[in-house]
Amino acid sequence: MSLIDKVRNKLQMAKGRTKEEAGRTTRDRDLEARGRGDRVQGGAKQVGEHLKDMGKDIRKSFKK
Repeated sequence: MSLIDKVRNKLQMAKGRTKEEAGRTTRDRDLEARGRGDRVQGGAKQVGEHLKDMGKDIRKSFKK
């Protein structure tokens, strides 16, 4: 399930970048801010996934 979550997070970040760029182009500050929020939220989730993976790797190294 972790791979699916990582893909979702990347898609959320891409969607955020698109909204952000559209907001800049149309000078819509609200759209730009929502895009920035989506991008940051996706990035934060991605960091969480990486930490979870690191925890699994650490546990595996102590099992041997």
